[in-house]
Amino acid sequence: MTVMVTLIQYVLSIISGILVGFSLGLIGGGGSILAVPLFLYFVGLDTIPDAAHIAIGTTALAVGLNAYINSYMHLRKKNVAPRVGGIFAGVGLVGSLIGAYLGHITPGTDLLTYFAIAMIVLGIYMAIRKESTQAGTADEVNHVVNAFKKCPGLTTSTAIKVAIFGFIVGLVSGYFGIGGGFLIVPSLMFSAGLCITRAIGTSLLSVGTFGVASGAEYWFYGDVLILIALLYVAGGVAGGYAGTSLAVKVPKRTLRIAYGAIIVLVGIYMLMKIYHIIP
Repeated sequence: MTVMVTLIQYVLSIISGILVGFSLGLIGGGGSILAVPLFLYFVGLDTIPDAAHIAIGTTALAVGLNAYINSYMHLRKKNVAPRVGGIFAGVGLVGSLIGAYLGHITPGTDLLTYFAIAMIVLGIYMAIRKESTQAGTADEVNHVVNAFKKCPGLTTSTAIKVAIFGFIVGLVSGYFGIGGGFLIVPSLMFSAGLCITRAIGTSLLSVGTFGVASGAEYWFYGDVLILIALLYVAGGVAGGYAGTSLAVKVPKRTLRIAYGAIIVLVGIYMLMKIYHIIP
């Protein structure tokens, strides 16, 4: 499918990437969910044919590439559980491909409606969730380092739990074209017993795998704008650096409540646009 994109829309794509990367660096999981509404209503591509599927396919690829780039720093800091991450991402890959196919065959209006509802639910969840009391503390850092040194064995029961959660989260991520970090992190903590810091580092492997796989499938169907995706990634790298720098200076609880409220409002805005309540 040939889509005409103006120069100003390319520039707005870079700005959108900066905003998404900034939110990811600032609050972590859940930041990428703004990519689709930015694509549609900020870049202004909501009027193109099959905008819903193109938005989800394009942003899925961008989010996946951005996650792989960000995972490099976590790998350098040895903040990743490779075997757990491999099982979660490997099994979840199957789920993400199935999810992407289901998303592709879902009518565009319905898909965006479900997406908007998911945004509202996520926003409420982010606003009311509680952080681990050890998150970001010296105790947690020591726990991560010691766990890496010991390299504990992965039991069969744990591997099965990780695989089940991986498939379910991959399915949801592929369907909506989102990274799914907000689902992956708690899933890794529950199924494999990882602390939050190591779960975040490990989750990026899955976010990257699910995003790239879903984006590739949408690309196969002709529903990806490659240049827009790459501009998102370029902006996301810069925005991610700025967001991460600010995150250490602002209380995370305040950030999550504010960001959760923004996501809820954007979800409501999407519903009003979809059903023509507002022009």
